[in-house]
Amino acid sequence: MTRLEAWAPDGFPEVAAGDDLATLLLAALDGGADLADGDVVCVTSKVVSKAEGRTRVGEREAAIDEETVRVVARRGATRIVRNRLGLTMAAAGVDASNVAAGSVVLLPLDPDASARALRREVLERTGTNVAVVVTDTSGRAWREGQTDLAIGAAGLLVAEDFGGRTDPHGNSLVVTLPAVADELAGAAELVQGKLGGRPVAVVRGRADLVLPPGDDGPGAASLVRPDGGDLFGWGAREAVVRALVGDEADRAPFGEQADPEELTAALLRLPDAADRTAAAAVCFAHGWRLGDWERNRAQP
Repeated sequence: MTRLEAWAPDGFPEVAAGDDLATLLLAALDGGADLADGDVVCVTSKVVSKAEGRTRVGEREAAIDEETVRVVARRGATRIVRNRLGLTMAAAGVDASNVAAGSVVLLPLDPDASARALRREVLERTGTNVAVVVTDTSGRAWREGQTDLAIGAAGLLVAEDFGGRTDPHGNSLVVTLPAVADELAGAAELVQGKLGGRPVAVVRGRADLVLPPGDDGPGAASLVRPDGGDLFGWGAREAVVRALVGDEADRAPFGEQADPEELTAALLRLPDAADRTAAAAVCFAHGWRLGDWERNRAQP
C-alpha cells in the first residue's frame, strides 16, 4: 500500500449515557455513504464510555483507585498504573476533560466488545464491511508527549508478524511485529485533533488488514503484554523499595526468572558475600527469592 487517507467529520453531537453510538456514527458519515469495504473506523474511548454510562460523579483520585490493579510507578501526584484492562498508563485511563465539572470518565468495561458491537451494527445497517478501533491517548516510556493507541478492535489484524521473513538484503526478521492497530489509531488522531469535537475518524488504504464479516479477530487485548512479561515491570524507585523494605508479599519476585548462571554472576559482584539483605535484593531483581536460589544451588 502506497496511499493512506484519513478524515474526521465535524458536527458530532455530545454523547450521553444510553445513546445509540452506531446511529450517531453513521449520521456523521452521511448515513454510511462515506464508508467503503475495507475502511477502518476509529472511535475515541471517551464517546464509547459516555454512551455506555461509564461517567462518574466524584473525585478523580477515587476513580483511579477503582480502576487500578497495581501501581507501577508514582512521582508526586502522578501515578502510572496497570489498570483492570491490563493497560499500563497514567491515571488508569481516567479522564476529567470534556466532561461536566465534578465528573470523570472511565474506560469502557470491554473495549473489544464495544468495537465488535459497532462493527456489527455498521454491517447490518449499511452492508459495508469495516473494521472498528476504539482509541485512547497514552504516553510512552522514554518519549515525551502522548499518542493515541488501540484499546479495542474488531475485524482487524491488529499486528503484522514479519518473524521468519527476510529483508531485501537477506537478513532474517526475528521479532518484527508492527502494532498496526496502534498506528491506525495514531493516524486517526491526527485528523480528529484534541479540541475539534471530532471523535470519529475513517482511515482508508489498509483494506488488507480488515477481516471478513463474521471474523472479528483477536482484538486489541491481544496486544497487551502479560503482567510480568515486560522488562520494566516497576519504576526504579518502586523496585528498590520492594526489594529492600517491603513485606514478604512485596518481595515476591516479578517477571521471568533469570538463568541461574546470570544470577550467580550478579551475586559474585556483591562487595560482601555474607550480606543476605543485599543478596535478597539481587535475587529479587532477577526474579528469584533468596531461599529458592539457595535450595537450587544446594541441589546436586
